[in-house]
Amino acid sequence: MALNKLALIRYKTIDDCLRNKVRKWTLDDLIDKVSEVLYEREGIENGVSKRTIQNDIQIMRSDKLGYNAPIEVSDRKYYYYAQPDYSITHAPITDSEVEKLKEVIGLLKQFNGFSYLEDISELIARLENNLHKTTHKQQNYIQFEGNDSVKGLQFITPLYQYIQQKKPVRITYQSFKAKEAHLANYHPYLLKEFRNRWFLICASQKGDQLLNLALDRIKEVQPAAALVFHPYEGVDFDIYYRDLIGVTKSKADRAHKVIFTVDAANAPYLVTKPLHASQQILKKEPQQTTFRIDVVLNFELEKDLLAMGEAVQVITPKSLATRIQKRLKAALDHYPLTPDGPLKPFNS
Repeated sequence: MALNKLALIRYKTIDDCLRNKVRKWTLDDLIDKVSEVLYEREGIENGVSKRTIQNDIQIMRSDKLGYNAPIEVSDRKYYYYAQPDYSITHAPITDSEVEKLKEVIGLLKQFNGFSYLEDISELIARLENNLHKTTHKQQNYIQFEGNDSVKGLQFITPLYQYIQQKKPVRITYQSFKAKEAHLANYHPYLLKEFRNRWFLICASQKGDQLLNLALDRIKEVQPAAALVFHPYEGVDFDIYYRDLIGVTKSKADRAHKVIFTVDAANAPYLVTKPLHASQQILKKEPQQTTFRIDVVLNFELEKDLLAMGEAVQVITPKSLATRIQKRLKAALDHYPLTPDGPLKPFNS
C-alpha cells in the first residue's frame, strides 16, 4: 500500500495522542489535533475530515501497514490503546520501506568524509545496524550506548520544528519533585542531549531565565498559537554551553579553574576520555597525574568526580573540594563500620 507524507503525519499524530494517557481522546479531539499538526507542519488550513480520520484509524487497526494497532473505544466515544505500551513506531517496517532506507543510507555514505558532515559516521553506523537487526534475525555486529526505556523521545521532532519555526509551546510537565503535572507556556530555543537524556532549553512565558525541561518528564506538547514568540537574545548557545558539563547553568554562572589529581592506575582512562574539552595535564608523576579543566561548578561535575571514587582528589577550588568531601562523608555514613551492622536509613 503506497504511503504519502500527509498520511504518515496523520498516523503519527493519532499515535501520539493515543499514547498520551493524561487526557481522553474523542474523534473530534483527534480531528482537531491532526488538523492543528497539519497546519503547523505543512501549512494546510482546511483541516481534515471526519471520514479521513475514521479511515486512518481503520488502517492503523488493520494489517495493511503492519500496525495491527489495538485501538478500542470506551463509553462509545473515547479512543485508546488497549495495550498501554503500544506505538506504531514499534511496528516492523515493510520491504519497500527497507529498500528506501537502504537508498538513503547509500546516499549518506557518499557524503561521509566531508568536513561539514564529519559526525555522520556514527549516524550511518546506527542506521545500518538498526536496519540489519530489523531485517536479519542474526548476531548484532555493533552495540551503541543507549537506553530503550528512555521516555519522551517522541517529543524531539515536534519540539525541533517549533524551535525552527520560532513558535511558543504549551507543555504539560511533571518534575520529579512535583506530585502532579502542570501546564505552562514556554519559548523553546534548543534541544540538548546529555548522557542519553534529552532536555529542552527554554524560557517561561513569565520570565527570561533559561530553563531546562527533561523530555522524559514531559506529558504533552501543544502549540501556543495565541502567543507571540520571544526570541533568545543572549550569547550563542555553542558559546554559552562551552564551559559546561551537563545542562545545569544559570546566566550568572562562570567557569572556574578546577584542578584535581588522579592516581596512576586511572589517569590513562581520563587521558583518552577527558571530562571536558578544556582538560589539560598540568603534571605527570609516577603515582598520580594532575589535571585542569575550566568549567561551571554544577551537579553534573560533582557526579563525574564522585564516580571516580578514591581515584581522584580535588585540589581547587576549595568550595568544590569541600562539597565533594561532605558528600563522600554522607555516603560513608550510610554504611556500617562492621560487616554485620545495620545500614543507616536515609531519613535518620
